[in-house]
Amino acid sequence: MKKTPVIILNGFLGAGKTTLFGNLLNQSKKSNISICAVVNDMSELDVDGTLLGSNPLIEEDKKIMTSISSCVLSSKKGIQKLDFAINSFLNIKRPDLIIVETSGSCHPMPLIRYFKEHQKVMLTGVLVLIDSLLMAHDYKCGETLVPRMQDNMRLGQRDTTNLLVEQILFCSHIILTKGDRVNKDSLSQISNFIKKINSFVSVHSVIYGRLKIESLLELGEYNYFNVAKLFDELQPILDSEEDSDKPYDLATRVINDDRPFHPERLWNVCHQYLDKSINRSKGFFWLASRNKHALLWSQAAGDIGLEIVGTWRASIVEDENHGLLELEIDSLKKQLLKENKRFGDRHCSLTIIGNKNKVDQFTNKLKECFLTEEEIKFWQQEHKFKDPWPKKIVKIMNK
Repeated sequence: MKKTPVIILNGFLGAGKTTLFGNLLNQSKKSNISICAVVNDMSELDVDGTLLGSNPLIEEDKKIMTSISSCVLSSKKGIQKLDFAINSFLNIKRPDLIIVETSGSCHPMPLIRYFKEHQKVMLTGVLVLIDSLLMAHDYKCGETLVPRMQDNMRLGQRDTTNLLVEQILFCSHIILTKGDRVNKDSLSQISNFIKKINSFVSVHSVIYGRLKIESLLELGEYNYFNVAKLFDELQPILDSEEDSDKPYDLATRVINDDRPFHPERLWNVCHQYLDKSINRSKGFFWLASRNKHALLWSQAAGDIGLEIVGTWRASIVEDENHGLLELEIDSLKKQLLKENKRFGDRHCSLTIIGNKNKVDQFTNKLKECFLTEEEIKFWQQEHKFKDPWPKKIVKIMNK
């Protein structure tokens, strides 16, 4: 029986894996390509799973996607959950393609080893996404990547630099993201330094996840021979890490609160306390100055993006010009009664991932940005809070 092809989307935190995955899901629906999906988020909040779960393809059939959260997929626990997910898919249907999106802290080797031994699926591609902007700013277009890893080796330590180099070493294809935000010379330098690390890899610049899904179906089996020596060298190290759900000195914190952020206070905290030690933060939130829309917070290193992901049900009910039938409004009101919260369905849920010695400081500063009880009274009296955030915010749409 022909084996089902599997593609792994790997790469560091904030490189654009979920954007690419969402684009591939949309294409599969249009092209009538049957796929199943595994999404991994090391945080309990599972933002990526929520975003992809709202895709029309997933909404039509929830069984084609499994979300694995609160652990990294390359850990012992993660591999066990992956095995259950893959076998569950195959028991229901034989898709044309299985796509596995890992969390940013996931080492590819345990996954490659797992798929090598699987009897019913065939690993065809390990696509590592690299943030061109981060590579240009933090690693001098890749020039300092290997020297920094060598410094770690001399000191007997492992951090995210080791992970990034090893992700490159194991990949079959490099996808450079955010290439429109660096100049062509920098993009070329990044590509050249990557090829010095992995001479077998092909490098592609992809903007906004625009990669044709048909190209993934044309790939042959992953070349295990190219990484055989790496397996032998890294096996003892990764064996010592397999029980760690959050490796590489990374820590995860979660913020859940129904209050809105004070827009100016949030702006100031991000400019004063956000640095390289905070690798990733993401989630859903609202601003006191913009209470209509549910906003997506997406930060990688020093780069923050705000996007509209929907409209709060409470704001629709409050809008006198909602344009809905009375029956529809009554239905929304019943849903809001179930929420039983002072701001209806409005809430803030964020996950922060970063160096375990620095993540608490930034998390606590973010918590200080919520409106105080006195400020909430002002807000209820329609007080206008100063808002320095850009007025033009992208709205996410499934095309």
